[in-house]
Amino acid sequence: MKLVLLTALGVGGATLLGAILGFMFKKISHKLGDIILSFAAGVMLAASVIGLVLPSIEIGGGEKALPVAVIGIFLGALTVNLLDRLVPHLHKLSGVEPESHPEGGGKIDKILLFVLAIAIHNFPEGIAAGVGFGTGDVSDGLIIAAGIALQNIPEGMVIIAPMLSAGISHRRTFLIAAATGLIEVIGTLLGYFAVTLSQAILPFALAFAGGTMLYVISDEMIPETHSHGSERGATYALLIGFCLMLAMDVLLG
Repeated sequence: MKLVLLTALGVGGATLLGAILGFMFKKISHKLGDIILSFAAGVMLAASVIGLVLPSIEIGGGEKALPVAVIGIFLGALTVNLLDRLVPHLHKLSGVEPESHPEGGGKIDKILLFVLAIAIHNFPEGIAAGVGFGTGDVSDGLIIAAGIALQNIPEGMVIIAPMLSAGISHRRTFLIAAATGLIEVIGTLLGYFAVTLSQAILPFALAFAGGTMLYVISDEMIPETHSHGSERGATYALLIGFCLMLAMDVLLG
C-alpha cells in the first residue's frame, strides 16, 4: 500500500513538475512540444498494452478471457468519449492568442475549458495506474505509472503559459495545475482499492483501464502532435518512447 501511495503522489507530482518547468520555460516551440508529447504517447502506448491489456488476458485465462478484454477496452474508450461529450471543454488551445486586455473573460473561459479537458483525462489515467498494481506484479504497476507520469510532464508544461498570458495570477495558475494532478492521485487510489476489493473484476478492470489510455493516445495525443508540421519527428519520438518502455519491461521482468 505504501508503494501505491508513493506512486500515486509521483504520478500526480509529475503534473506539478511539468507546471514548474512551464513557469521556467514559458515559450516552448510547437516542434519541441510535439516531440515531447509524442514520446509520452509512445510510453503510454507500451504501458497500456504491456502493463494492462496483455495481463488482462493472461490473468483471465488466455483465450477465454479475450472477449472480456475486448469488451473492457471498448467500454474504457467509450467512457472517456462520453466524458468528452458530457463535460464542455476544449481539446486544445487553437485560436487562443494573447490579447491586449489579458483579463478578457472569453479567453480565460477557453483556457479553463482546456485545463478541464486535461483534468477529465487525468482521472481515468490515474485509475489505470492504480489498477496496474492489482496484478500483484510491481513491475507492471511501475511501468504503467512511469508511462503516465512521463505524459503528465508535458501536459503540466503546456497549461502554464496560456493561463499566465490570460492574466491569471501565478498563485492561481499553480493551484489549478496542482488540482489536475490531485485528480490523478485520487484516481490512482480508487483504481487500486477497486481491484483489491474484488480480484474477480481484475481482468475486466485492466482491459478497461487500457481502453481509456488507448483512447486518449489516439483521440488526443497523436492528432495534436501531427497538427503543426512536425509529424515525422513526432512519429520517431513515439517509437523511441514505445521501445524505451519495451526495454524497461524486459529488464524489470
